[in-house]
Amino acid sequence: MESKEGLEALFIYATEGILVADETGAIIRINPSAEKLFGYESGELLGQKIETLVPRRLAQNHIASRDKYNVHPHPRSMGAGMDLHALKKDGTEFPVEISLSPYVNEKGRRVIAFIIDISVRKQAEEKLKNYSTELERQVKNRTLILEEAIAELEKTKRDLHYALEKERELNELKSRFVSMASHEFRTPLTTMMSSLSLVTKYGELNDIENQQKHAGKIKTSIHNLTEILNDFLSVSKLEEGKVDNNPENTNLKIFIGDIVTEMQVMLQKGQTLLYNHTGSDNASIDNKLLKNILFNLISNAIKFSPQDKAIEVNTHVQNSTVKVAVKDNGIGIPKEDQKHLFERFFRGHNATNIQGTGLGLNIVTKYVELMNGSIHFESAENQGTTFTIIIPQ
Repeated sequence: MESKEGLEALFIYATEGILVADETGAIIRINPSAEKLFGYESGELLGQKIETLVPRRLAQNHIASRDKYNVHPHPRSMGAGMDLHALKKDGTEFPVEISLSPYVNEKGRRVIAFIIDISVRKQAEEKLKNYSTELERQVKNRTLILEEAIAELEKTKRDLHYALEKERELNELKSRFVSMASHEFRTPLTTMMSSLSLVTKYGELNDIENQQKHAGKIKTSIHNLTEILNDFLSVSKLEEGKVDNNPENTNLKIFIGDIVTEMQVMLQKGQTLLYNHTGSDNASIDNKLLKNILFNLISNAIKFSPQDKAIEVNTHVQNSTVKVAVKDNGIGIPKEDQKHLFERFFRGHNATNIQGTGLGLNIVTKYVELMNGSIHFESAENQGTTFTIIIPQ
């Protein structure tokens, strides 16, 4: 291969395309592999500029690069880090890899270009790229599915935790109910049994005054039992989602006036129940829910107020708001108890000897929530309490 014939054979039979150009860019030699690569006949490219083999859009840049290379010629890969394309005779472009090697002979500077068609490699790279993209897409999808599964597991965990908490609360509620009911039912039932015996006894003695006195005790005990049962029924309906808010056009002044009149019979000796209304008479509100709320608040005001004290009910309708306030001058709510006031079965430490279930205010708050309203109170021990409800209409 060191002989001239050997080098010539290497040039002619090399599978790579090889061409030699002078410093003007004219092709002075080209091997058969290069001619075949570019689709030209033997000798057809001799004397033509290198730019003949460069896509038209890149020709000007190639001339500038060639001139720059001629200033400092050195062996290198052409367009390192770039995608190079060559142009066939039929106008087809294809990706190539080119290496340049300069040399000088008696006729001047020359550059040998070694050209390889890398179409197959590029196709493989593209397939690999597409495969990688598809793999990334699948990984992303699998990751998304996994994230959704994890999110679902977290939701299931939260739901299970919530269900367990509800079950715990329900068990606690049952225990407190049994404890409270055994006490709250036993007291009025015992009173009724005792008073019933005394009514019979005083009837035999024709003692009308004492008969009426104990008949009144029986009546009060029946009312207390009814109140307890109503509270339990309300809690049950609320828990089961059987209570809805159904507003209707109402003459609020007349409606609440009738409730106040109805509750006059519950007043203790010397108590007064006063009602005052301002603003528009008409409102759009759920009559049933509002009546239950007022019955509860007014009953509490009567229950927790001493004799000879006034209880006030004030209503006001303005624009899209209904405001209802119930004010008493009773025992009030101790400051340390106020944060627990709306909890189920909670009773202030100054109310333990007064009949009640501790459910009423909790039920009231649920009704107010159903009406999209809010409830507030102001109270001080031995100075009375005011409950204010604001309901949008």
